[in-house]
Amino acid sequence: MRLVIAKCSVDYVGRLKAHLPLAVRLLVLKADGSVLVHSDGGSYKPLNWMSPPATLRTVSPEDTDLEEGVLDQWIVQSSKTDDRLIINIYEHISDSSHDLGTDPGLIKDGVEADLQRLLAEQIELLGAGFTLIRREYFTAIGPVDILARDATGGTVAIELKRRGDIDGVEQLTRYLELLNRNPLLAPVRGIFAAQQIKPQAKTLATDRGIECKTLDYDAMRGVDDSASRLF
Repeated sequence: MRLVIAKCSVDYVGRLKAHLPLAVRLLVLKADGSVLVHSDGGSYKPLNWMSPPATLRTVSPEDTDLEEGVLDQWIVQSSKTDDRLIINIYEHISDSSHDLGTDPGLIKDGVEADLQRLLAEQIELLGAGFTLIRREYFTAIGPVDILARDATGGTVAIELKRRGDIDGVEQLTRYLELLNRNPLLAPVRGIFAAQQIKPQAKTLATDRGIECKTLDYDAMRGVDDSASRLF
């Protein structure tokens, strides 16, 4: 991975057009060909980027650009479309490269992994007549935590979180859109399950026809001491 801090302006040209005026920014060049442009605030997301596959070439600035102080011009060209990211560099501040090695990938929070395993084993908690199809059902945009069938034989996609927020509902929405394109599975409905679900997430889920289910982790593990409860 190459990390460049430079004073630059950035233009995205293609299906859409966007311009970032002159400022100091972090340019991230990844081994997969992607290029990301970051600022020092506002969000963890890049201000602009080019997704892989893409190629980067450095060209000599035109005379008018040279007169304005451009030292280098980077053109990041998408390999699939005519989209280009044009980065005009006015000052190089830092340039370093790092070998990050092979990434092992995301390892789920232990509680989320346990919730998935326990719910697969106790699928009837979702309702009478539920049966498990499989855990970690693969899709082109990631694995669905649990895919099941309800008592009527309908397909149900379950997204599990320790704490359910809007991002989890959005994630399940994307899975449902993709799964419902498969005639062997459609129609597919969704259940958003978590130990705690934020009110905003419940509102969004309800608006999208997604059922919410609160899970009692201790009870599922068999460590809930009901005798010690007042109610």
